Amino acid sequence: MKATKPDALPGNTKVQGEGDYEAARRYDKSAQDFAQSGKVAEAARKAQPHDAKEAEELKRAEKAGKSRSKGEDPGDAR
Repeated sequence: MKATKPDALPGNTKVQGEGDYEAARRYDKSAQDFAQSGKVAEAARKAQPHDAKEAEELKRAEKAGKSRSKGEDPGDAR
C-alpha cells in the first residue's frame, strides 16, 4: 500500500513546505509594502551595530555562516 502525504490528498489545494504559495504571496506583499513605506532607511540605520564590539560580533557570525556555505550567490549584488 502506497502512503500519501496529507498535502497530496484529494481536495487539499493548499501546498505546504517549500511550495506554500499562500505564504509566499503574503511574504512578497509584506516585503513590497515595506519597501514602499519609506521606512527602509530608518530600519537600516537601526540595524547597524551600536559599537565596535557589536560590529566585531556580527563579522564573526557572518564568517561562521559563510564557512558552512557552498559559496556566494552569483545574483547577490553585495
